[in-house]
Amino acid sequence: MRIGVVGYGQRASSLMGYLPKLDPDSQFVAIADHRKEQIRAQLKEESAPILFYDTVEEMLDSAQLDGVVVGTRCDLHTEMALKVLERNLTLFLEKPVATTYADLFRLKAGYEASQSQVVVSFPLRNTPLIKLAKEIIDSGKIGTVEHVQAVNDVPYGTVYYQSWYRDESITGGLFLQKATHDFDYINYLVGLKPVSICAMKSKQIFKGNKPAQLMCRNCEEKHTCPDSALHHDLGEYCCFAEDTGNEDSGSALIRYESGMHVNYSQNFFARRGAARRGARLLGYKGTLEFDWYTGELKVFMHHEPRVETHKLDLDAYDGHGGGDQQLISNYLKVIRGEEKSATPLDDGLLSALLCLKANESAEKGSFCNIAWD
Repeated sequence: MRIGVVGYGQRASSLMGYLPKLDPDSQFVAIADHRKEQIRAQLKEESAPILFYDTVEEMLDSAQLDGVVVGTRCDLHTEMALKVLERNLTLFLEKPVATTYADLFRLKAGYEASQSQVVVSFPLRNTPLIKLAKEIIDSGKIGTVEHVQAVNDVPYGTVYYQSWYRDESITGGLFLQKATHDFDYINYLVGLKPVSICAMKSKQIFKGNKPAQLMCRNCEEKHTCPDSALHHDLGEYCCFAEDTGNEDSGSALIRYESGMHVNYSQNFFARRGAARRGARLLGYKGTLEFDWYTGELKVFMHHEPRVETHKLDLDAYDGHGGGDQQLISNYLKVIRGEEKSATPLDDGLLSALLCLKANESAEKGSFCNIAWD
């Protein structure tokens, strides 16, 4: 099988690294990216020759591909995906699948007109931790899930203020950047349709009066600022400059068709041991909770004095807690006709719709219905 990549950034290069181990007969053969000279130098040690193209159209016309991975910056995901969908090729699409309502509706229409299968880059749903949680929930051990409390306290948050991610015209904001993963795994675990959302977001920390476009290396506080880019490799810009975009915390309430609701919160100035990502799912019989940072899943039984603890060996998993490898494995099997997509575009569209509605709700200060009309 011959795989091409549109936008060969850090994410796409990491995913392509799984190919030799998962399927030696699959080849990464083509790249469409305007940075082709830089990438060619980066890949000079690769044994297999890779063809470089200036445009996605040129690559699709010439490279005789079986599948395409779209790993461009976020605002181009829809445009590139539509070009692949027109060719009915098997598509691996990075999240968020769209950053505006206009792109979301264009992508939905293009998908419905295509014969392509699509694997959306939702690694969290594919992790052993979520698979275990799903197994326990579906067994009925805790009863029907009637409330969810989910959290994402991000310890590397400055990446969203010191690198290109600070540009909201590219990212669409941090619900689309981060919550799109969390909304997806919550939808997967509860197996219900979301019907309305109310959200709020704040920018309390990463704001300031430093000059626009100020680089950390040029700042007089570069040696004393605890978030100086000199202390890490997450970016180059000052995160306290007047042109820094993105909220630094956000919360959402989501109502589902059964009447139950989810409360979700994300934060981007938590650090070190304050990092958390996971959820509590409560039923009448028990509560299930998990955290990717600890690798633990616990089941608290409500009517008997018993707590079950499952501890995953985090060293055994790489790439989003083992989710990335499962994504690529599924993608290759989809191309071969051996499996259906485990993270289809329908789910990516729904998650992006939830995020866009969260942004709309936060701006309007009101509930928004989750509907396509």
